[in-house]
Amino acid sequence: MNTKAPARPGRKEQLPERFQSYRHVWVFVEIEEGRVHPVAFELLGEGRKLADALEVELAGVVLGPAGAATDAAVAAAFHHGADTVYLAEHDALASYRNEPYTRALTELVETYQPEIMLLGATTLGRDLAGAVATTLKTGLTADCTELAIDGERSLAATRPTFGGSLLCTIHTRGVRPQMATVRPRVMAMPEPDPERDGRVVRHALDLPEPDFVTKVLDFIADARTDDVNLAYAEVVVAGGMGLQSAENFELVRELAAALGGDYGCSRPVVQKGWLPADRQIGQTGKTIRPKLYIAAGISGAVQHRVGVEGADLIVAINSDPAAKIFEFAHLGVVADALTVLPALTEAVRRRVGVPAPVAAG
Repeated sequence: MNTKAPARPGRKEQLPERFQSYRHVWVFVEIEEGRVHPVAFELLGEGRKLADALEVELAGVVLGPAGAATDAAVAAAFHHGADTVYLAEHDALASYRNEPYTRALTELVETYQPEIMLLGATTLGRDLAGAVATTLKTGLTADCTELAIDGERSLAATRPTFGGSLLCTIHTRGVRPQMATVRPRVMAMPEPDPERDGRVVRHALDLPEPDFVTKVLDFIADARTDDVNLAYAEVVVAGGMGLQSAENFELVRELAAALGGDYGCSRPVVQKGWLPADRQIGQTGKTIRPKLYIAAGISGAVQHRVGVEGADLIVAINSDPAAKIFEFAHLGVVADALTVLPALTEAVRRRVGVPAPVAAG
């Protein structure tokens, strides 16, 4: 049985009359290739805090064809904090297409009127959020790194601006719902409670296939899907300009491989063209929350700090003792990363009993 605090008398009356019918916090539970995207769980954890602050329900929203995937998503939403799940199943939602998903989610919002709706800032979530916000003629704060409720029952959504050099907090005061997308790994993952259950609201949809121009003819998997997902890797090794050249990033790759993790870099490295943009870590790149983060030759600008400060253990290697990264690293090594990285890789290999790779030829 779910319990929630009763609404405080008079709280809702503080809002303008046109907002009186809008209540509750919604989280879009994204299903990716039959599985719930982890960002949905992170948003449910954050949504729980917002809902408690507003003294309203937290609801998950599940869209898709009837079947095991949507059933599992409903259960997972309850396990991660939802009080209610709005479930809309239809064959037209079997694969993501903007038109049917926008129509479905817009209809749910217009029918049940949430005051806040959160989506993950994934490829799907960004596309869907923009379309739904435009259709509803409401405000959307994209790529948020922090969410809170201010004293006027307004969502305060914080996001980076000016290339990540500043943070701005945006309020959507004149319309409802208040919408925001949040980057994966920005929020902490709540511990699931397999005993939690709740109310399922099933909503019937009318989505005639001839209404939609876009058709899914085939699905071609990304050739890199076997790679470790940088945002969700438990160990990450990253390099900065202190590595001096693109060739020296092989030292970063080797240590990451020895530790069973993934590798990344700072923004200047991407700007130099030494690594692709999908390897960038920081406010304008990937946000990570690994158990271990090793930063080699990275100065530690604020943009980078925001992307990594959720790590359990940060180890910084830099030859400059005044580098900003030492201000927030848990362990610091003042030394040349080009010397420390190969020594550390060799030590890890000896510890786990993995021989060094043999050079070809």
